[in-house]
Amino acid sequence: MSSFRSPFQRDRDRIIHSSAFRRLKHKTQVFVEHEGDYYRTRLTHSIEVAQVARTISGVLGLNTDLAEAIALAHDLGHTPFGHTGEDALALLMQPYGGFDHNAQALRIVTRLERHYADFDGLNLTWESLEGIAKHNGPVTGPNADEKHAGPLPYALAEVNALWDLELHTHASAEAQVAAIADDVAYSHHDLHDGLRSGLFDEADLMQLPVTGPAFAEVDRLYPGLEKMRRRHEALRRVFGRMVEDVIAVAQNRLSSAEPKSVEDIRLLGTTVIRFSKPLYQELKAIRSFLFTRMYRAPSVVVMRKQVTQVVDGLFPLYLNRPELLPEEWRQDIEAAGSETELARIVADYVAGMTDRFALQEGQRLLG
Repeated sequence: MSSFRSPFQRDRDRIIHSSAFRRLKHKTQVFVEHEGDYYRTRLTHSIEVAQVARTISGVLGLNTDLAEAIALAHDLGHTPFGHTGEDALALLMQPYGGFDHNAQALRIVTRLERHYADFDGLNLTWESLEGIAKHNGPVTGPNADEKHAGPLPYALAEVNALWDLELHTHASAEAQVAAIADDVAYSHHDLHDGLRSGLFDEADLMQLPVTGPAFAEVDRLYPGLEKMRRRHEALRRVFGRMVEDVIAVAQNRLSSAEPKSVEDIRLLGTTVIRFSKPLYQELKAIRSFLFTRMYRAPSVVVMRKQVTQVVDGLFPLYLNRPELLPEEWRQDIEAAGSETELARIVADYVAGMTDRFALQEGQRLLG
């Protein structure tokens, strides 16, 4: 125990000092890391999520340190090349128990970070582990999202067997805050990065809900404002609208539910931290726009195909020639008692790669 930090502050600090957190600096958010210095990476995204989570949890009287810890850890398990890399690795890992970045984050904080003399992982609190596992909602049971249908990813099943994360219930309000902060952050910064990339422009955003009124207000208050300032002023209003909406809804739902404990929050059967229905519908229109104009833009699709080839090439190569992995991985490889165990070690290694390292290794080993 720390003599001057709470358990949740210690969790947050260990996450920040972990190797996996540092590697997020060179992992894709939408654009591959080398495509531009101004685009968000998983690291800057995680920092922005943590800032939003601190703000919301502070206003609601929740534990800001727990919300921040979960927010900082929520993307630790992401592969290189963002969701494209995850999709490729999940397909390759289907015969070996699947792959899911939330489950992989748990594997990292309970096993793969090996810096401390007394334990593997970061020895986080149960509440932080629960938040990483369930910040998007229950994983099992009647309230689970359809995407969780089927067997649990092996990494989540292993951790749950040791700590029983009560996967059928909702998570704490702090974990729910981390989840909504993720939505707020990427909804805001993907608009910003999309504008900077030239995949769409301000005129496009003026045709959409939320963003259109934001630009109109800036034009009314600051006619003739320089382009970059106009963009920033409009998007910070979008950002503010989302945060204010979440806080107002949460205050109303908490007031109605009158929870006496965190257990009451878990057993409500619904979330207390969410967007209002009107704003949620407006944000759906924005996300649909982003999907078409940004996530599936021709230049992004071309890069998706290229980086998928890298993952598709490296995984079977390492599986067939595990001696290519670095020396510090040899002990795990030698202890693997089956192809499944070996595949999971290879998946740990590939998932931990940064964009640039995966591209370098693809060039070196695959040509």
